[in-house]
Amino acid sequence: MRLHSHDDFTPLREIVVGSAANYLGHDRDVTFELFHHDNLHGFRSDWAYPRLSHGGSQDTQRWKINKRYAEELHDDVENLAAILTDLGVTVHRPLPLPPDAAEIAGLGWRATPTPALNIRDNTLILGDEIIETPPAIRSRYLETRLLTPILRRYYDAGARWTTMPRPTLTDCSFDLSYARDTTTTLGGPTEPIEYPQPTPYDVGFDLMLDGAQVLRLGRDLIVNVAHENHRLAVDWLQRHLGDRYRIHRVHRMADNHIDSMLLALRPGVFLARHEGLRDLLPEPLRSWKFIVAPPPDPGAFPAYNSDELILTSPYIDLNVLSIDTDMVLVNEDCPQLRQLLDAEGFDTVAVRHRHRRLFGGGFHCFTLDTHRLGGCEDYL
Repeated sequence: MRLHSHDDFTPLREIVVGSAANYLGHDRDVTFELFHHDNLHGFRSDWAYPRLSHGGSQDTQRWKINKRYAEELHDDVENLAAILTDLGVTVHRPLPLPPDAAEIAGLGWRATPTPALNIRDNTLILGDEIIETPPAIRSRYLETRLLTPILRRYYDAGARWTTMPRPTLTDCSFDLSYARDTTTTLGGPTEPIEYPQPTPYDVGFDLMLDGAQVLRLGRDLIVNVAHENHRLAVDWLQRHLGDRYRIHRVHRMADNHIDSMLLALRPGVFLARHEGLRDLLPEPLRSWKFIVAPPPDPGAFPAYNSDELILTSPYIDLNVLSIDTDMVLVNEDCPQLRQLLDAEGFDTVAVRHRHRRLFGGGFHCFTLDTHRLGGCEDYL
């Protein structure tokens, strides 16, 4: 095992594929509502923070997931792992979440843990360094512990292993400016944002940053910053990395993750949700080619009952995974996207992923590439 990953497009040799085992539901508390802010309120007016959080930190609603959907998700993730293996990639897997996993707890809160499925979020790989990033959702606080056996093997083989400061995740830990500012979101909250409930454990805004907010381009890192929690975390990251990397901050490209907004498919080529993203990028990247994805086909998604919780925008299928600069894994339900990429000279591999809008991730989210052949190049 060798940890060596500087980008998302050079030839892939080793990868971690997440686990969907025992994904039973969501804890809908203030942290969950804020994290999924852009998408939750866009579909139902009663899905906006803080309707389920008026009572403070302890006020949580458990949102059960249809068992059939969970089982089909598990089948699709296992199929993804098998396809990557067939393509010659070494696949590692996290520990499955036990079916009877006990609640986890912090200072003033409790949460039901979720499996290590969207593993791109809480771990950032930069070259030969593992950086565990500070989670923004309470139920995901210990998620990287399910990755520990894999991370430990890379560490034993010579990788560096760093953990960013852990957040307290009290109600007062969060900068609410993004959720309150209706001019910078997809529509704004559907009800007033209440003031958070104070606790004895408040320390001000926490550092929060997900790996999926970082676009890795060799020596350059493009990082989405939507609010003060992100800014504080990027300040830490910049101080930690020193002059090893150049960090470029983009302002509010999304509420959190940008890998369903913009992905680099090869040097000089982006897959983008829309052309306007160009203006948010550093000047040297504005000359890159933008392959703008076709509008999502509503018929490409399963029809759900009114009580199902939608977590992603219809553009989730931009969340593709590159095997190298030519081959890309694309959802089989997106023939128009595949045809577009084929016409641009890519070799697309159709992979099944049915319930991506219920579980908040695509192929890029579900994976963590740990060994690609590319180096710390200066693509800018």
